[in-house]
Amino acid sequence: MSNLAQIAFRAESTLAEAAEDWLRQLDSQYRVSKHTQVAYRHEICVFFAFLTDYQGRLVQFSDITALEPRDLRAFLARRREEGLGNRSLLRALAAQRNFLRYLKKRSLARSDAYDAIQAPKRMKALPKALSINAARDVVDVDCRADQTVPAWILARDAAVLALLYGAGLRISEALSLSRQNAPINGIDRIRITGKGGRKRILPVIVPVQIAIKNYVELCPYDLQGGALFVGARGGPLSPRVIQYVVARLRVALGLPDSATPHALRHSFATHLLGRGGDLRTIQELLGHVSLSTTQIYTSVDSRRLLDAFHSAHPRAD
Repeated sequence: MSNLAQIAFRAESTLAEAAEDWLRQLDSQYRVSKHTQVAYRHEICVFFAFLTDYQGRLVQFSDITALEPRDLRAFLARRREEGLGNRSLLRALAAQRNFLRYLKKRSLARSDAYDAIQAPKRMKALPKALSINAARDVVDVDCRADQTVPAWILARDAAVLALLYGAGLRISEALSLSRQNAPINGIDRIRITGKGGRKRILPVIVPVQIAIKNYVELCPYDLQGGALFVGARGGPLSPRVIQYVVARLRVALGLPDSATPHALRHSFATHLLGRGGDLRTIQELLGHVSLSTTQIYTSVDSRRLLDAFHSAHPRAD
């Protein structure tokens, strides 16, 4: 929490203390990620600073209750002038509403001003999946056979990438696996704890099992009782290493900038859907809470089909 505490709130002391307690609650009770906690602290700090400058004194509970829609519109306008887009503005409002719920629950302050504010529209960016051939090349260890790194590291990288594409994992989920639960030697599934502490059990296809088994057999370190994937010196493997590996592959394979480790997860979902996969099943495999989050892949697949139509149909031009 040291990084969180570096930013102080410009507010009357009791309000500042309430904000600190709110953040502690997000961490201890709701298990909100550290990234979100840092973002929410920043947003409330900016909001308090705006209100303090707006009225010429430190903001206090009564100022929160006295908020009017015009105050919030002035805040949003200021943030737009600073270059924020709709996505960032939505995050700012989400942080404020979350904090307001905390204050209201404790009868410290309340505000109906947010009900009169029309939230900026979120522009949904479609996930950028790789083609099937490109995804296969990325996870193929032979595509990196010319690199001057030990064979076990090539096998390790291939195994991690195989999990991202073959099981739809996030990097953090793949690197959280322990050697004890490695899907080899008859184990064909893994238990993952994803975002928000949500758990799911995933099947692991044979090619992924083979890639992991090959890595385990080549790895020079004793993995028993520890993490499945380790760095060059035997310590925890950093996600940045995998990001760097994919960055090099982008150049070697002539792939676009959108070819990232997370794009393999998008490719997993898109290719499953393209082969007739059930949307509910894909939702469970990805660990999405809401089906609407998964449904964005239907737009990706529809766009792919439309592109194929325009490129192949003789009357498409």
